[in-house]
Amino acid sequence: MKINIYLASSLMVVTLVIGMVFGYYISPSYSQSMYSKNDMGLGKADKFVDLRYLNQMATHHKGAILLAKQIEDKSDREEIKVLAKEIQENEPKLIEELYSWKKDWYKDSREAEDPMVSNIGSKDDKTDLRFLNALIAHHHEGIEMAQEIKTKSSRTEVLNNADAVENFLTDSLKVLMSWRSEWYGI
Repeated sequence: MKINIYLASSLMVVTLVIGMVFGYYISPSYSQSMYSKNDMGLGKADKFVDLRYLNQMATHHKGAILLAKQIEDKSDREEIKVLAKEIQENEPKLIEELYSWKKDWYKDSREAEDPMVSNIGSKDDKTDLRFLNALIAHHHEGIEMAQEIKTKSSRTEVLNNADAVENFLTDSLKVLMSWRSEWYGI
């Protein structure tokens, strides 16, 4: 089982990098997903689906932190600075909750790996746009993951987590898209 998890994780990272590079160069709207739909799935609803969700959601939260760290010193917009700070303060708490469940339910204390995330690049007049595009794609993937686990898990904590994730990301997505529309007309 461990080999399959490592193989799947490696394939996910390689696909993620290729998709991000392709999306980064093709379109500023990041119409290409940050993650491959095939590799991001949680698999079948077996006794380890919750563990896969906990690991992938922890990785997802780490991705938000990595994006926030890239933008914190590059943006001149107060909204983006506040968002980056909030992400870096709040996401570690969410990761710790996932890790505590992993340890309690599966006796697994391994940390999820840091994902590859979009490179925001140097500071210029499109830096905030690149950040917004990356975070919007990131939110869409988080929503899809939350929706998927709700069809496969029966564990109350996981279902409540997925509801909270989906609600937060959906609301946050509206804000990010309104900023992108207001600031860049997209």
